[in-house]
Amino acid sequence: MVTTLSKGAENQMHPVYRDGVEKLTWRDRLPGYLINISSILFMFGLTFSAVFGVIVYRIVVSALMAMSPDPETKSNVRVTVTATAVIINLVVILILDEIYGAVAVWLTELEIPRTESNFEQHLILKAFLLGLQCAPGGCLIELCIQLSIIMVGKQLIQNNVFEIGIPKLKKLIRAWKGKGISLEEREEQRARPPQQWNLDYTLVPFEGLTPEYMEMIIQFGFVSLFVASFPLAPLFALLNNVIEIRLDAKKFVTELRRPDAVQAKDIGIWYNILSGMGKFSVIINAFVISFTSDFIPRLVYQYMYSQTGTMHGFIDHTLSHFNVSNFRPGNAPTSTYLPETTVCRYKDYREPPWSAEAYQFSKTYWAVLAARLAFVILFQVTTP
Repeated sequence: MVTTLSKGAENQMHPVYRDGVEKLTWRDRLPGYLINISSILFMFGLTFSAVFGVIVYRIVVSALMAMSPDPETKSNVRVTVTATAVIINLVVILILDEIYGAVAVWLTELEIPRTESNFEQHLILKAFLLGLQCAPGGCLIELCIQLSIIMVGKQLIQNNVFEIGIPKLKKLIRAWKGKGISLEEREEQRARPPQQWNLDYTLVPFEGLTPEYMEMIIQFGFVSLFVASFPLAPLFALLNNVIEIRLDAKKFVTELRRPDAVQAKDIGIWYNILSGMGKFSVIINAFVISFTSDFIPRLVYQYMYSQTGTMHGFIDHTLSHFNVSNFRPGNAPTSTYLPETTVCRYKDYREPPWSAEAYQFSKTYWAVLAARLAFVILFQVTTP
């Protein structure tokens, strides 16, 4: 299935351009471009606001659950907050996807593209840019939980339920409207069997392959960009696509009108989007592996700091010292088990309190950071 038009079809004028509008200058198109830019920036701001709202929700709920007297509630803070935040994020994604799709069509029409091919490419690019949604980042296990819920929920609810449910609902509405004919026409229809073109007319009009391509592009993005965090993503994508093939076959044969056959050389702008996402995924996965796991710190410790060349003592090496007397008044935690504690440990690479540069980043921190960045560069160079 391809969407790029042939050379003959590519020169067909788009209806927006064909309605008595010819030879538009840049002055005529400037208002549409300004509205496009401002609208896209507003949508980006709306997306970041939604992400920021989820982050605030995580902080507030985590604090409330941490202050709970119930020990079971305290022990499940991380999983509970992450799961509920991702469900909220999934609902926001599904709502914004529908809004962004309608906005992308409206913005493309404001540009008054000259041909159908230009209209389609501009629409695809806007729909892709506006449809880029992702859960807020976190550590590796949290990112895994977020991606699993979003991938399964998005594929199950949006891709399958909506794709089958909405065409059936539209078909029922068209059939219900058809019952409003006169008694004579109804008797005439009963007297003779309905013709095939009458049956085809009751089907939902074909609206193009852009939603189908967009569905696969978003799925490819989840799989390629975050496979290091969620290794089961390819499996979920495979299972979804096996079901998707049968659902699409049923939809195109029984629910939609037959589309017009048009020659195409390739898949058009979709190829550029896939190529760009493939290159970008290498960078993302390199940073995910390097900065959200202990893979690099373990290698640095084993080959630079370990006396025996093993991982013995690694945990103690990653913990810094903190003098409890340095707590601000009223912020010191109460300890019922070790009331005489003077120094506590925390995970970070910082100078100890007895150093001249107390609590500043240590040389180990910069060594680990350099190793992380070196791994990112090496990963990109060696990846074909």
